[in-house]
Amino acid sequence: MTIKIYGADWCSDCIVAKNFLSSNQIQFDYIDITDNDIAIKTIEKINNGKRIIPTILVDDKIYVNPGISELMKIIS
Repeated sequence: MTIKIYGADWCSDCIVAKNFLSSNQIQFDYIDITDNDIAIKTIEKINNGKRIIPTILVDDKIYVNPGISELMKIIS
């Protein structure tokens, strides 16, 4: 399973998602969109021009701001 999280260090939902995956020993790549034009453009393309974070890609499937219950379903 390949997981990428697009987020920002100031985003509480991003922190929760990162902590959840880390506490379950699930590897992921974290891309901070702050001052990252390529990441910002990627997020805006995925979300129809909006900067919605966290945006999580799991095996190239997109999840926009999933809660913990949805993350649990995704990784199981």
